[in-house]
Amino acid sequence: MTQISPVGRPLRPQGKVLQEDARRHHRALILQQLFSGGPASRADLARATALTRVTVSDLVGEMIRDGLLEELGAPAGSRVGKPPTLVGFVPDAAHVVCLDLSVEDTMTGALVNLAGTVQVRRSVSTGGATGPDALILVHRLTADLVAAATRPVLGVGVGTPGVVDADGTVLDAPNLGWADVHLARSLHEALGLPVFVANDANTAALAEHTFGHAGEGGLMLVRIGKGVGAGLILGGQLLHGHRAAAGEIGHVVIDPAGTTCACGRVGCLETVLGVPRLRQRLEHDGPEALGRVGELLGTVLAPVVGALNLHELVLSGPTDLLDGPLREATATTIRRNTMAVSGDHLVVRTSTLGDDVVLVGAAALVLAGELGVS
Repeated sequence: MTQISPVGRPLRPQGKVLQEDARRHHRALILQQLFSGGPASRADLARATALTRVTVSDLVGEMIRDGLLEELGAPAGSRVGKPPTLVGFVPDAAHVVCLDLSVEDTMTGALVNLAGTVQVRRSVSTGGATGPDALILVHRLTADLVAAATRPVLGVGVGTPGVVDADGTVLDAPNLGWADVHLARSLHEALGLPVFVANDANTAALAEHTFGHAGEGGLMLVRIGKGVGAGLILGGQLLHGHRAAAGEIGHVVIDPAGTTCACGRVGCLETVLGVPRLRQRLEHDGPEALGRVGELLGTVLAPVVGALNLHELVLSGPTDLLDGPLREATATTIRRNTMAVSGDHLVVRTSTLGDDVVLVGAAALVLAGELGVS
């Protein structure tokens, strides 16, 4: 069984390593360069990765035979002398089976290619299933997608609500009725494929990092659905935190006299920011209510932005609720409550990946784990 990187391990390869891991690592260096930078010649790859031309030529040949890379011919405008031959990443070399378990009453799955493009979709209604019944539905949906694949399956990625450890065990997911569910292990044993499982907000953050328009600075993605969670990427690393609970902002109490939360506490952030509550507020009080919630969210997040000096804050969820008064008020409040060096250049936006953000992030989990690219 394979699983996500531990805390502190970079998502992307960085420099040379010990001999026993060298070949896999050097393949990842080349793949990352082509994945992020586009087609290049073997000589360009040698310069960019600091590997020898012999090593690059050997590994490129191997990956062409494996179907991951292809030769694309000479670059346009080549003139004097023998032109270099460009090689490029092959997006359709394999499929990734991706699951999003974060949507209320529905489990969504897809086959996604290596460029993050959804090829096939499947979904099942949960009918309120929780506990072992929900796990059975996950297995059925995953097996259905594996059977539908028309390319080799690189692995399975799953974005799920709750706290998930580095081994892919769901430690606590109240909405699914799961506690200590060994999700990655059970899927791996059933399918014989590499399986990667992460919290849905962390998965969405990976999607923005890998396939979205994320910049080079720190990124925080706030995932807003029935519940609320956050994913953080700092210095190119996904932050898991002590006991894998980084980003669990939805259960921070902000109103001790408020509404009882699914976790049993009173006045958690998700009792105000969760989608069902936002829709109620919009219906009863109009767009101004969304602005007031944005002010509250900005107040909650300002210390995080100030402490981590984040570059981007991404809101992921229904754009009709998030991309307007709520986003604007969040940005204004953060800037008002932080030093100029932290707030003035902060980008506050909605996700560019829409409803597919968790599915695409699940593909990013597998790409990082199996190929070392992100």
